[in-house]
Amino acid sequence: MSIWGKVLGGAAGFALGGPLGALLGGVAGHIYDSHRSGSAAEVTGGDPTKQVGFTIAVIALGAKLAKADGVVTPDEIKAFRRVFKVAPEETQNVAKVFNLARKSTDGYELYAKQVAGMFRENPAVLEELLNCLFLIAKADGSVHDEELNYLRNVSAIFGFTDTDFARIREENMGPDAADPYTVLGVEHDTEDTVIKAAYRKLVRENHPDTLIAQGMPEEFVEVANEKLATINAAYDKVCAARGIK
Repeated sequence: MSIWGKVLGGAAGFALGGPLGALLGGVAGHIYDSHRSGSAAEVTGGDPTKQVGFTIAVIALGAKLAKADGVVTPDEIKAFRRVFKVAPEETQNVAKVFNLARKSTDGYELYAKQVAGMFRENPAVLEELLNCLFLIAKADGSVHDEELNYLRNVSAIFGFTDTDFARIREENMGPDAADPYTVLGVEHDTEDTVIKAAYRKLVRENHPDTLIAQGMPEEFVEVANEKLATINAAYDKVCAARGIK
């Protein structure tokens, strides 16, 4: 069952609660009827509540981000759809959630705090969510100051330090522009053995299979693969410069 089926037709929405659950309820009220009748499809493959929470959080925070600089551009909408891999028959429902979040007077902090609590033990999943938001922010060719402040604030709510945010920001600049040492979370004078260990830890924590097991829906795997490719490219660049084999 796709994540969109879980969002719109599964019982997972009931367990979500909070501002994210309220946002979901504003669009998918019919899930209450299907739940009462016992016709909701079975949800398999990971924690459905976390998967729904991740998805609705990206939609809600992405909508607020697209509004952060005062203008929602067509490029941002395209990036939004790229992140979500929306099937044609589900586009309208996802757009409803996006527009409700964009127009809501509720602050983005409420959504960020709720999803931060859901993934408190899985910071790599929260980092992947932040990567999705960076993709939306970069869609029009540049990240505006208002958008960068927004991303920095969301990062802080997720529990990331300024150093963490600097690394995530570098990763999202692309392997050619980013400082590979920052991407790996090490200093330029770090010993080779420590760099190797840091790289292996990042690969282990950010492998798509690991993230999916921790609650990231499979529909977001492309973003996770890009993150892993950036880590690999950074390590390759450091190895080439140092002669590490």
